[in-house]
Amino acid sequence: MAELAFFSGTMDCGKSTLALQIQHNRSARGLVGLIFTRNDRAGEGRISSRLGLVSEAVEAGEGFDFHLHLVRYLTAGGRADYVITDESQFLSSEQVDQLARIVDDLGIDVYAFGITTDFRTRLFPGSQRLIELADRVETLQVEALCWCGARATHNARTVEGRMVVEGAQVVIGDIGQGPDGGSETGYEVLCRRHHRRRLTAASAGAGSIAHDTLPLDAAVPAPRP
Repeated sequence: MAELAFFSGTMDCGKSTLALQIQHNRSARGLVGLIFTRNDRAGEGRISSRLGLVSEAVEAGEGFDFHLHLVRYLTAGGRADYVITDESQFLSSEQVDQLARIVDDLGIDVYAFGITTDFRTRLFPGSQRLIELADRVETLQVEALCWCGARATHNARTVEGRMVVEGAQVVIGDIGQGPDGGSETGYEVLCRRHHRRRLTAASAGAGSIAHDTLPLDAAVPAPRP
């Protein structure tokens, strides 16, 4: 049976990476899929991972009809064994209903990836509807970390490194912009305690652990006899 699966989590937890991995694994087995995205930081019609992976995708903007697109595509002789939608939090409730129709009426698996809540800890409309309709909801196991080292559970919007709690729900940005994690509008993942206290890495005077690298070029000391 086909299913609608929703993979969710905070920013920086590997959603787009997993989406591209699923696409790779299935295409390696001869399956054909369609990839959709919306408002990706890499630009229109692209799905990108912070690990540097990028793939072409169909931009599903406002008013885009997923079910109609699939029906026309299949009627024209196209093949679709599965559908992937990234940045699914930006979809409307109606568009999520269309994804459910693809599963139920066309028998095609749909894998949706998205952030659960916005910078105000409120559910995105697309994520809310996916939680309501999905056959399976999974929280990704790759844990993003707050600057304090605790598990990050909330997304924060920052302006010059300072957390803000007002503004439009959707403002495209990235994590850790600039040397201090700020540089105008950006985003940062925080644990609940520091999100409640509005304490970002910059305002706490802490370095961003996300940008630390292991000294892979350093000489490894010889083991003691």
